Amino acid sequence: MNIAGVSLSQAANGAGNAGGSLITMLLLYAVIIGVFWFFAIRPQKKKQKEHDALVSTLEKGDNILTTSGFYGVVIDIMDEIVIVEFGNNKNCRIPMKKENIVEIQKADSES
Repeated sequence: MNIAGVSLSQAANGAGNAGGSLITMLLLYAVIIGVFWFFAIRPQKKKQKEHDALVSTLEKGDNILTTSGFYGVVIDIMDEIVIVEFGNNKNCRIPMKKENIVEIQKADSES
């Protein structure tokens, strides 16, 4: 009976440690997810807000730089698409998404 009592108490202690281990593991995962969010997702959202603010100031006649490195002049603006004229050839008008705009130089700053 004494042996059975010892083995039951050891089993009870083991179950208690497993519960504590589970809580510790979940807490560790929560900390890792929190750190990942702070260093990866949060700066990306901040950068996206800055880009949205930049694109919202876009007007006809502005000079832009695209993600592919082309400079052009905005001819027309729609919801998600911008018509851009590239180079000296007035017939080279290409529709592109607003998300591909990297820099904007206002038309007023040229004169």
